[in-house]
Amino acid sequence: MNKPPMLTAQQALEHLLSHAKPVHENENVPVQAALGRVLAENVQSLVDVPPLDNTSMDGYAVRATDTATPGQVLRVAQRIPAGSVGTQLEPGTAARIFTGAPVPPGADAVVMQEDCAILEGSADQVQVNIAPTLGQWIRRRGEDLSAGKTALAAGIFLRPQELGVAASAGLTRLNVKRRVKVAAFFTGDELALPGESLKPGGIYNSNRDTLLACLRALGCDASDLGIVPDRLDATREALRRASKDHDLIITSGGVSVGEEDHIKPAVTAEGRLDLWQIAIKPGKPLAFGAVRKADQVNGANTDEAWFMGLPGNPVSSFVTFLLFVRPFILKLQGRKSIATPSYFVRADFDWLKADRRNEFLRVKMNEQGSLDLFPNQSSGVLTSASWGDGLVDCPPGQAIHKGDLVKYIPFDALLK
Repeated sequence: MNKPPMLTAQQALEHLLSHAKPVHENENVPVQAALGRVLAENVQSLVDVPPLDNTSMDGYAVRATDTATPGQVLRVAQRIPAGSVGTQLEPGTAARIFTGAPVPPGADAVVMQEDCAILEGSADQVQVNIAPTLGQWIRRRGEDLSAGKTALAAGIFLRPQELGVAASAGLTRLNVKRRVKVAAFFTGDELALPGESLKPGGIYNSNRDTLLACLRALGCDASDLGIVPDRLDATREALRRASKDHDLIITSGGVSVGEEDHIKPAVTAEGRLDLWQIAIKPGKPLAFGAVRKADQVNGANTDEAWFMGLPGNPVSSFVTFLLFVRPFILKLQGRKSIATPSYFVRADFDWLKADRRNEFLRVKMNEQGSLDLFPNQSSGVLTSASWGDGLVDCPPGQAIHKGDLVKYIPFDALLK
């Protein structure tokens, strides 16, 4: 029997994203509580920002016609600090003005103080040593935000700078998407938690801490269901428990076809499953499906929790999370942008053993702005991901020579 061809990473991702739909429920939260959330609807500014034409420099507000030639001397008729409002600027006069202060009526340019000189022996006479252009150093009313116009668009991930925009717009609360709820459990009788004694052949479960941290970095409400024994009944019970209050279930390990790998029969019994072989390295096996909610009866379900089963090797689990689980979660969150960020960088290494699969190599940017390669690219060497700051996306059948431009995917951009 011929095996079906392996999916490309792009084919697998497109299939996943075709199923993901944003969560419907919203929450109304104070602006200060909205960091790391996804905006649920467009929001309009309540005010113009700035509210009046103002100066971006300390200096003198003038009429351009009074200063058409350098060296003009004007009487300083008023002083306008930030938070004050000046009066009509009369011909032949200037206003001493400070950054952020409203430009007085009649003024149409600001000359910064370095281009002016107070005449010796006179406190109210200023010499303007340049001929300013109309509008020079003036920030126009509403050039940042306009009252009634969109200040922030639905679907954006709210960073500190977006919260600053919301505050500038006069907003105190924002409607955001509720957090995506994800349950995670881990299979393998060889696994133990740090602090426990290791039995012969046992290993500590690194995937638990890695994947739960990834989920929380993306703003998910993550539930840790622990290590599940390598038994079919235990796996089915874990799936039922996980499905009840969660949008997505992820597991690590148990997605191959060995006798002790129970994910496939358990998910099939509790819902539906596709088991994929993806032409990537590391991370070839990936399971995707759905599990009926625990309160659904006899398969007559209208409500399911999505399921994604990741490989058990630590680097494979981490990489498949970043490449496939992350964009799936971003779409569930209702984010407007879910593309994996990347750019081209010079390789400072040779990778001459081209693979038939799409490889994702752990690399680190050096002081020259080029990329160094971790020497051991095994899927079990998690220190390669800790040492590195990103991945190189190496296409199938392609070698890399020192000096080549390669597609670099930074970890920092993938964990938010």
